[in-house]
Amino acid sequence: MGEFATSRIDRRVLLFHSGSAVVASTVAATALGAESPGRDQEPSNNLRALIEAHKTAYGAFDKALHDVGGGSSGSDRASREEERALLAICGYAAVGKRDRLAKARYLLEIEARGELDLAEHMQAVLRSTTWNE
Repeated sequence: MGEFATSRIDRRVLLFHSGSAVVASTVAATALGAESPGRDQEPSNNLRALIEAHKTAYGAFDKALHDVGGGSSGSDRASREEERALLAICGYAAVGKRDRLAKARYLLEIEARGELDLAEHMQAVLRSTTWNE
């Protein structure tokens, strides 16, 4: 009388079983090649807009350089616009996998042309990776 069926589960058993569940779910996701569905399949609209703005500004800067030989206030203004657009990409906090990859690939293209050369670029990239609390 008064006996209760007790469970033999202690902390070690619980941790073992929860660890097994994590491993099993990871293996299943890997086997399926799973990626989170939806918004993480492509770069976000915000990042795509920043990249397009930079491409446009870069084109305008290139055109201004060729139109006047590179020494006018128009090319200076276009240079500043291109620089602001590039800094916006550097400073963009890419959270999702696709955004991180798209940002890195684009910046590597810019760096390959030798145009990711200012201290402000590196500072903006580094700041974009820190969590704002």
